[in-house]
Amino acid sequence: MPAEPRLAAGARLALTTFTTLPVPAGRIDRAVAGTAMALAPAVGALLGALLTGVLLLTDGFAPPLVAAGVTVGAGALLTRGLHLDGLADTVDALGSYRRGPAALEIMKKPDVGPFGVTALVVVLLVQAAVLAELAERSTSTALAAVVTATAAGRLGVALACRRGVPAARPDGLGALVAGTVRPGALATGTTAVALLALAAVPDRPWQGPLVVIAALATAVWLLRHVVRRLGGITGDVLGATVEVVTTLVYLGLVLSG
Repeated sequence: MPAEPRLAAGARLALTTFTTLPVPAGRIDRAVAGTAMALAPAVGALLGALLTGVLLLTDGFAPPLVAAGVTVGAGALLTRGLHLDGLADTVDALGSYRRGPAALEIMKKPDVGPFGVTALVVVLLVQAAVLAELAERSTSTALAAVVTATAAGRLGVALACRRGVPAARPDGLGALVAGTVRPGALATGTTAVALLALAAVPDRPWQGPLVVIAALATAVWLLRHVVRRLGGITGDVLGATVEVVTTLVYLGLVLSG
């Protein structure tokens, strides 16, 4: 039986990694992993479209804040809560002020510490508050904003997996995907998400792309700090990057000048 083409295998891996959609597992190697991470923003855009549907449908019979809360919950269900778990573990490790193996050991613990809990509460509250605001805007604006934020969050993963960023461990997801995304693929993804962002703030079309770039710049700073403290990226770091970038983009899109 011929091997599955890398693009198809990468798309399959991206869907199984970033969503709970019932897609059968396929070929997995570093080449396929690099394709999957490069395609992550497209999966994020698909997820954003689904979440916009949940938001607007729920807003039809419930208050905006309730609709926003349901949408945040749906987002966690559609991603197995992995990104939120990664955020909590990463913040706990960084908050411990330990380095290297000692910090990585904290990330492996099943419990969540006070730093992780605080990060989860802040991120979920901000996302819910922004979604409640977006529920009151036009359908096209809400769709563009949610799709932009979710795609940008996954673009953060591609950024974390760019060449030159090492893995913190010799095994696990981080080792599989670290350094696999080429500059051209990252540039293409960034351009695509910036173009999506043009419609997220109709009165100020420049604001969306600017917010995306600012969120990615923050992710670069965060990743440099993580590499200094942990020695590289892990699967948890990728999840944290998703949530940080998504939340920053959501916040930036509803700020008024």
